[in-house]
Amino acid sequence: MKTTKFDTPGGSARPARPVKPRRAAAPQSHEVRLIGGQWKRTKLKVFDKPGLRPTPDRVRETLFNWLGQDLTGWRCIDVFAGTGALGFEAASRGAAEVRLVEQDTALVEQLKRIQLQLQASMTQIVRGDGVAALRQLDAGCMDVIFLDPPFDSAEPKSAPFSSTLFDAALLAAGRAVATTGFVYLEASVKLTDAQLASAGLVLHRHLKAGAVHAHLMKRAVA
Repeated sequence: MKTTKFDTPGGSARPARPVKPRRAAAPQSHEVRLIGGQWKRTKLKVFDKPGLRPTPDRVRETLFNWLGQDLTGWRCIDVFAGTGALGFEAASRGAAEVRLVEQDTALVEQLKRIQLQLQASMTQIVRGDGVAALRQLDAGCMDVIFLDPPFDSAEPKSAPFSSTLFDAALLAAGRAVATTGFVYLEASVKLTDAQLASAGLVLHRHLKAGAVHAHLMKRAVA
């Protein structure tokens, strides 16, 4: 009888090779590049985690064109800091105070490493809930509030505000932003002035880049 690759000459099956257990995949890392200011072209390492995606370069460039490039003396808060791309970009452009708020412990440690790498003494890294941090601020104290909630979080609804993360953040931001300040929001849909009315905000600029809708808002005029 002809021997097959599955049989031994004696006709018995070959013993199966033991299967090695797969190692758990370590979090991958990639980089984001600062695009302006004193740290222009500096690369920052960021982790690849579910729901975490840095604001695209094109969107960040447009945003800081809207803000006027020079943020000297401004007070800013990056509420869902994640990679820190928005907060460190603001610091690079002269902001006097930048608070980066993040809940994830690993991301907080990475933000602190970037802070040390840049020697960014104007930044403050805070581990905690972004909306709670906004609510604790004095009314009208921030020149720019960056809102980039996790991409897999609840999205805003078409009706007036419901109890989503987006709605809570916008309501708190509308109170904390200065009269002449700005609130920036990334979402998967475009929000209208009617949806923003209860937060006391109006849409100032809008950009769609792929699946991202970038909104720059201001306080509504009474």
